Amino acid sequence: MPLTLRPIEPGDAAFLRRVYGATRAGEIALAGWDAATADAFVGMQFDAQHSFYRERYPAGDFDLVLDGGAPVGRLYVAREADRLHVIDIALLPPFRNRGSGSALLDALLREAAARGVAVTIHVELNNPALSLYQRLGFREIGSAGFHRLMEWRADAPPVAPTLTNKEDTA
Repeated sequence: MPLTLRPIEPGDAAFLRRVYGATRAGEIALAGWDAATADAFVGMQFDAQHSFYRERYPAGDFDLVLDGGAPVGRLYVAREADRLHVIDIALLPPFRNRGSGSALLDALLREAAARGVAVTIHVELNNPALSLYQRLGFREIGSAGFHRLMEWRADAPPVAPTLTNKEDTA
């Protein structure tokens, strides 16, 4: 069954916190916190992030990603005059690396191409999805701290693959 989207609702808060926590699980594990401390941290960070997104992008589309009607992630997009800005895209771990993120992004790229606008996204430097964005043709156009601003344009020439380590040269 294809993925679908629906606007988030107040009753989705616990699920959205779970998705956020899953995106930070590696960092939280390194901290060595007990479950209560980790849960409090995730709640505080999620609330701050969600409030920031809502204030910064008041007209944004804040959607749950559904697979067969069951929530599996979130997709937040600001549809602006000159671009589609992916505010956030996150999937629960069992739905990663299965083509779900690619399918969501592909739909946005097709929408942007039809409108003649770019797609942008801020990506943390250690985000495993960075390689996905690069494969789809996103290019870095700026950076700030631990984030890269990446952009996709339908009219951009393809990017040649880059060598990342010695094994790639063999």
